[in-house]
Amino acid sequence: MAPFRAERYGPPPRPVTGGEWMTGKFANALTPLILTFFFAVQGFAQAAPPAQTPSTPAEQTPAAQTPTPQTPASDQETAEEESSSRRKRAHDYKNWNFNVGAGAHVDSGTTKSLVRGGGFVATIGVARNANKYFGLRGDFFYADMPLRDSTLQLAQATGATSYALDFTLDPIINIPVTKQYSGYVLFGPGFFHRSGSLNSDTTVPGSPCNAFWQWWGSCANASVPLSGNFNSNQNEFGYNFGAGVTRKVPSGVEIYAEYRFTHGSRNGTTTDIRPITIGVRW
Repeated sequence: MAPFRAERYGPPPRPVTGGEWMTGKFANALTPLILTFFFAVQGFAQAAPPAQTPSTPAEQTPAAQTPTPQTPASDQETAEEESSSRRKRAHDYKNWNFNVGAGAHVDSGTTKSLVRGGGFVATIGVARNANKYFGLRGDFFYADMPLRDSTLQLAQATGATSYALDFTLDPIINIPVTKQYSGYVLFGPGFFHRSGSLNSDTTVPGSPCNAFWQWWGSCANASVPLSGNFNSNQNEFGYNFGAGVTRKVPSGVEIYAEYRFTHGSRNGTTTDIRPITIGVRW
């Protein structure tokens, strides 16, 4: 082997100790790990925001529940409409009705045998309605009661004035048929006052009573009053019932036609009048 010459190859390399060799190896191995860790951390930091994306729909969930609070508002509107409908129905009738009418009457019973039919009748009344169908009506009647000629002969008079005043208080049932036509029925108690006077009466006081004097109410102890006062004033209680039809005109007033039966009595004396009237109601 040729001798080693330092001048040809330069100074000989410095011998490397064991510690320096290990340090170099460790540094060479650690460097890639550090770089790998650094890039991994940087990549994780960049990937972290996308991981929060699912939270966005959770924030939008209340928006999907927005229509739910509107349901009570719809119920409230329905309740208001129903309440408004009830208020409208509550005014489809009048609280008060007034009526005025006139006509004539026919009679029955003993009254018919002594009084001419067709006497004048006038009436005025008022009704308080509880609803569209039921109410309470009061009426005042004036009825002229002209005596028959045969009756004047029994009274031995040349003429007479006779009339009745009636007051009735009746429940009334209204029966709507169409917007223009309706009917009603009524019935109830009544108070009747009958009064009259005779003209040029020649009856002798104390004479026996006949059918006229008994009905006239001037018969006491089966004889004509000795006082010679032959005027009639009688109060009677009884009942009445009737029915009518109405026709509403454009002004809102109703034209009505009515038939009524009235009956009063006291101590066996009766008054039976059947008024037939035509009038207006508003």
